Amino acid sequence: MRRSPFTVRKLGLADYEPTWRAMQDFTATRGAATPDELWLLQHPPVYTLGIAGKSEHLPRIDNGIPVIKIDRGGQITYHGPGQIVVYLLLDMRRRGLSVRPLVRMMERAVIDLLADYGMAAHGRNEAPGVYVGDAKIAALGLRIKHGCCYHGLALNADMDLSPFHAINPCGYPGLEVTQTRNLGIMDSLGTLGAKLAEHLVLRLNANGTTDEHR
Repeated sequence: MRRSPFTVRKLGLADYEPTWRAMQDFTATRGAATPDELWLLQHPPVYTLGIAGKSEHLPRIDNGIPVIKIDRGGQITYHGPGQIVVYLLLDMRRRGLSVRPLVRMMERAVIDLLADYGMAAHGRNEAPGVYVGDAKIAALGLRIKHGCCYHGLALNADMDLSPFHAINPCGYPGLEVTQTRNLGIMDSLGTLGAKLAEHLVLRLNANGTTDEHR
């Protein structure tokens, strides 16, 4: 089956809530022929709390970082400058995808990226995301609506990790987090983001074409 092409949009540093609303609007107004998109960006400091979010996982200190309750699955996570965020706006029905295989593909794209640098990483069936040893390096979360998805994945690259210490990341008390810089990967965020998008496209749309804008 021929896959539709991707559009990869590089959005730079973008405030969380307007980006989230834009994802909702894109998904609500897309048609049967609308190309799937990947949005590549970073966010200013923000905590996001999924629809099943529990109060015991919220920040234990007031560090001035806002908490936004959103419509993806999962618990609480942190976004900030130096973290590579990729939002996947896909027509899953058109691609014949269900949630679990899509999550595995997202994880594999991050694992493939880290393997390019000689780093072994893995997923966990009971806790979606990507881990190096016991430390989480990438978080995943999706919203499915009318057979289409939005939200996506966040890869810790070269950021201040201390805001994670104020929460139970993804709902797991004491979960260790790491980032590519701590693993000795010194490539720029732009290079890492581009490579991650390439791995996602290869995993999701091997026979398609990619159009890049901005």
